[in-house]
This record gives sequence, structure tokens and C-alpha cells, in this order.
Amino acid sequence: MNPIAVDGEKCIVCLKCIDDCPNSYLFLENDEIHTSPKGCMECGHCYAICPQGAITMTNYYFIDEAVVLMSEIDSETLLNAMKSRRTIRKFKPDLVEDEKIEKILEAGRYSPTGANKQMISYTILGSKQKEAEEICLNLFRKGKKFGSVFASYLKRIEIDDDFFFKGAPLVIVVASKSTVDGGLASSYMEIMAESLGLGVLYSGFFVMCSKMSCSLKKLLDLEKGYDVVTCMVIGYPDVKYQRIVPRKELKVKKL
Repeated sequence: MNPIAVDGEKCIVCLKCIDDCPNSYLFLENDEIHTSPKGCMECGHCYAICPQGAITMTNYYFIDEAVVLMSEIDSETLLNAMKSRRTIRKFKPDLVEDEKIEKILEAGRYSPTGANKQMISYTILGSKQKEAEEICLNLFRKGKKFGSVFASYLKRIEIDDDFFFKGAPLVIVVASKSTVDGGLASSYMEIMAESLGLGVLYSGFFVMCSKMSCSLKKLLDLEKGYDVVTCMVIGYPDVKYQRIVPRKELKVKKL
């Protein structure tokens, strides 16, 4: 099925869709907009830019929604909120509401991906959260060698039963064929989670375990070619920070 359909009765041939198509999939012929046999990456630019609503993306179910510009958000408030975020390692036991989880996942779904491949999967550990943590705990406690940096770090801390998930009620594993795409999705999700009053911990040690443990790979049951990019530990913070932490000097090179 052609991924793009143009309604000739609505189309006013303004050419905005052609001008904005990154793959030259749309073209003008006999004063009508036509589509090429192949080459559409289903980015949706033509659908989004059409002033008449003459374009339909045939492979998708969607609700017609108006654009909301990021410029409508006060930039100073947004920047200070982003500077204020902290990695959370102390969580309240309160469950995260389903509607908030849906918003976090929706933020990830709408993150940018290379060539619009959208090859990202999200796994909520749910009833398997404790089992997944126990697999990781056993791996660490058996003294697997992660390299000198991690070995020295682990010597200084206690690996208790909540070492990986800190007692948080929600864990979302983000997997992808692209680490960049998975990382971008995770960032979108974290910003949404923070806006909902939640805190986030990226469990890098869990990501390590996902590469080493066959039991954990079986539990996650990821699609072929997908690897864990991030493990997002989410919940209501049981800690409150009072000020923005300074950062090292900004490194910028102007050529």
C-alpha cells in the first residue's frame, strides 16, 4: 500500500509538501501532486505541512491534532528545570499512575529517530521486576569482572537487595538497534517523567548485566538485533534538592 495518499479535491497544489519532503518522494506532474513508487520514509512532513489536510498517511491510525510549538514554553523556566534535575536514588513506594506511564511512553514514541526508522522497544518489567533484579544481583555477587574501574567502585559500596532499582515501583527498559535513537527516546521520556513530578535513575549496571546474562536476555525477550540502551528506574522522589549544582566549564569549538 502507498504510505501517502493525496486527496485531489482538497489539494490546492501549493507545493509545500514537495518542498519539505526530505526524500523527494512527492513530485508535480500535470499540475497534480504524485508519489514515487518507493522512497518514502513515512516521516510525516507532508502530512504536517499541508494547509488543506489533503494528505493522509495510510499505514497509521491517528487523531488530527494541532501543532504545539516548543516556543510556547518559557525558555528560561525550561532551562532552569533541566539544570535542576538530579539522578534519584531514593524513591517513595507510591505506584506510578497508568496515565503518567502512558505519557512517558508517548514522549519516547515521538522522539526523533534516524531516517524515521522508529526501531525502539519499551519493556515495563512489572511482575518480572524482582526476578530481573535478582538475576543482576547474583551476577554482581558472584564477582564477575567488569574491569578495574567497576571493580574498585563495587568494593566501596554494599550490594543490597535494592542495588539496581532502589525500591522504585517502575522500571522501563529501552531497547533499540541504534544507541543514539534509544538514548534520544530516553531523554524525551525523562523530561516527561520530571514534568509529572517523578524522578529517574539510569541504571547503567543493569545495561551491563543485559549484555552478560543469558537469563536476563531470556526474560527481556527482545527482538533480534535489539539491545538494551537504557534502563530507566522511575518513581516519586523521597529526597528534595535545594539548589542547582555547578558544572564544569562549557567546551565549545567555533570553526
